Amino acid sequence: MQTTKQELSSYESIFFNKVKVYLDTQLYFYGSIQRDDYFKGKSDIDVDIFTDNEQSTIFKLQTLLNIEKCKFKKTIWRSFKNNYLIHGHKLMYKEPDNNLRVEFSIYDEKYKYEMIQEHNRKSHIPYYASIILIIIKILFYNLNIISKKNYRVFKKQILSTMIGLPSDDFITI
Repeated sequence: MQTTKQELSSYESIFFNKVKVYLDTQLYFYGSIQRDDYFKGKSDIDVDIFTDNEQSTIFKLQTLLNIEKCKFKKTIWRSFKNNYLIHGHKLMYKEPDNNLRVEFSIYDEKYKYEMIQEHNRKSHIPYYASIILIIIKILFYNLNIISKKNYRVFKKQILSTMIGLPSDDFITI
């Protein structure tokens, strides 16, 4: 997951390489960028960063991206596989002029295996689920027929119960 299934633009490749070099760590891509339902210019790019010092990594991202610390949100995710809580931080970063939308997730290194396993389960989905996700995204992104709230509900259902996984709990504080 250090590479993407869908091709990045040259700007995106340069941007992510800059982040990787500055943080001196690997970036792990997950979500639609790893599936067939990625909509270039509309879908965000999901990136995991694992570190032994979350606060230092947040500070470095603040400095590199020139953003305020308040943009980082604390998160809690409940693993249904092991039934424990994983704490982390999320940052939604946007560059409208470059058509770039990135959701960075920052976790302690100790959660790396569990998070990568979870993301892999949702990256390798049945063909029918991919088709339904594409239809839902067309209805949301292109036709504006469904609301953002309903889009998220449908997407969560497709990426859990429809493909035989329990629905996970994810809270942003």
